[in-house]
Amino acid sequence: MNKQLKVVLVGLPGSGKSTFGRQLAKELAFPFLDLDKLIEERYQLKIAEIFSLHGEGKFREWETLVLEDTLKQDLAFVLASGGGTPCFNDNMDLINSQGVSVYLDVPLASISHRLQSSTAEQRPLFQGLDQVEITLKLKSLVVTREYFYSQAKIKLSGEDFSAELLLAELILNLKN
Repeated sequence: MNKQLKVVLVGLPGSGKSTFGRQLAKELAFPFLDLDKLIEERYQLKIAEIFSLHGEGKFREWETLVLEDTLKQDLAFVLASGGGTPCFNDNMDLINSQGVSVYLDVPLASISHRLQSSTAEQRPLFQGLDQVEITLKLKSLVVTREYFYSQAKIKLSGEDFSAELLLAELILNLKN
């Protein structure tokens, strides 16, 4: 494993991986990377287009390739993974072997509220769903994904976690 610190945020869609990741990266003076953006740049398609044109299977294949290439870099960074990233192709094992995984465990009611806005339409798994359907979809995702998320080295629960709190947890994790 290379010596550069790689912090990989995992959690449900809408849990704040990108928003919190930017804050954390700023605190650490690290680059912030968003796995979905890296996939879009490499394949010159939006995530929704990849799902629509090639299906979820191809998306997951490409997601793993980009994740592997990103984690191989000799560079410290904070990476916001996609909500499903840890759950496919042994990606959680890969993340844990190459970096420090952090599970953002945010209450479903908060995530559902966040996804209520137009951002749900930008997320393939939530397109065309109303608020009740979004909440049901989130509950289903928790059941299938919690096993993978719970393998994270650090778990932050609640709605109001700070970059400072995570920095303290990272320091503890690195000392151990």
